Amino acid sequence: MGEVDEPGADQLVLADVLHALSDATRLAVVTQLAEAGELSCGHLDVRVAKSTLSQHLRVLREAGVTHTRRDGNQRWLSLRRDDLDLRFPGLLDSVLGAVVKVDS
Repeated sequence: MGEVDEPGADQLVLADVLHALSDATRLAVVTQLAEAGELSCGHLDVRVAKSTLSQHLRVLREAGVTHTRRDGNQRWLSLRRDDLDLRFPGLLDSVLGAVVKVDS
């Protein structure tokens, strides 16, 4: 299996990142990754069909929000926090802070 295509840090586009973060399911994934560091796709706590989750994960990956690491049959997800913070300082922290405040 080849590597998963992801944009380089210099190719991240603010509109794409904001679009990826504009959905409640994708925000739930990002929040879980922020807390855990890295999770396999099967350990994400979301209530959508696997095919729907795959589409959400694709949007996050293609926008450059997440990194996908393959290990055998499993895919492990993590946030591209360093790249996002370098390109858009404070954006991820602001979004995560707003999610926590709304959910509290």
